Amino acid sequence: MKKIFLSLGLIMLTFLAIKAQNPSTTPVNPNAPEIKFENLIHDYGTITQDANGDCEFKFKNVGKEPLILSSVTSSCGCTTPYWSKEPILPGKEEIIKVHYATNRVGVISKQITVISNAKNSPVILNIKGNVLAKPVENVPEKPTNPNGTPVSPNK
Repeated sequence: MKKIFLSLGLIMLTFLAIKAQNPSTTPVNPNAPEIKFENLIHDYGTITQDANGDCEFKFKNVGKEPLILSSVTSSCGCTTPYWSKEPILPGKEEIIKVHYATNRVGVISKQITVISNAKNSPVILNIKGNVLAKPVENVPEKPTNPNGTPVSPNK
């Protein structure tokens, strides 16, 4: 009797181990929302330091149920996304606004991750470009006397 229970136990454990290695896939809702962006990349090109770092990513809900953006996060603190917290109805368009702080000089390559209830979630958006330093203004030197003291403008 013990051998029967032991054999059944081993068979059951083997079955569970095989089942755990092949998890069943959850069926995809055919009516689920689907997010479709006009562009996945925004290229600022070459801009100067402290220039306008705003851009927009336009998208549409091409699914059959309301689309809800639960999280829109950037890859660093210099990039700030803004988005609607309201559900986007089927067939409706919306935008995600992104602000990049252009006070840093150098190449821009940042990602914005969009998490939603869409069947194609997550979606990765990218911004890129190059920020050049502001040109230095030429400040005229103050005239000085031969001994190095500044010349008074009243004389």
